[in-house]
Amino acid sequence: MTTVPLAFDPIEEAARQWRAHGWDDAADGMAAITSVMRAQAIMLARAEAVLRPLGLSFARYELLTLLSFTRRGQLPMAQASTLLQVHPTSITNAVTRLEKAGMVRREPHPSDGRAIIIQITEPGRALAGEATKHLNTALFTQPGLPSRRLRTLFSVIRDLRREAGDFA
Repeated sequence: MTTVPLAFDPIEEAARQWRAHGWDDAADGMAAITSVMRAQAIMLARAEAVLRPLGLSFARYELLTLLSFTRRGQLPMAQASTLLQVHPTSITNAVTRLEKAGMVRREPHPSDGRAIIIQITEPGRALAGEATKHLNTALFTQPGLPSRRLRTLFSVIRDLRREAGDFA
């Protein structure tokens, strides 16, 4: 889907409308939150476009990459859910899709009969590496802002996440 850029910033206009309606104390927060949500949608669409030809979604890519970063290429499903900060159902769905594609396999946990270990396969490791090369080239090295502003953006969002209790 190709979009035509608007002649104005609709979020800035919404903030103007908030102020015009007497909601001055909420206008900046509404604009910031809406902007972050829109930026997330833009970045996710870009990442998904890069990954689609490889048969991956960004969620499945994140899981493969997380597993490839571990020493033994495996994690308990609950720990993967915690580290990726997603609901356990999302991990289950990603694992199911990746398992069908031969990229991961599930194994019983050796000491916890209720837990499942996710193990990356060699094809999964290769796909994670290939996908990372594509994302680095097409998105991560050129996300749309210079490095100095990216570091500032990361810092501001990290502070917001910390204040929200995302991490200590």
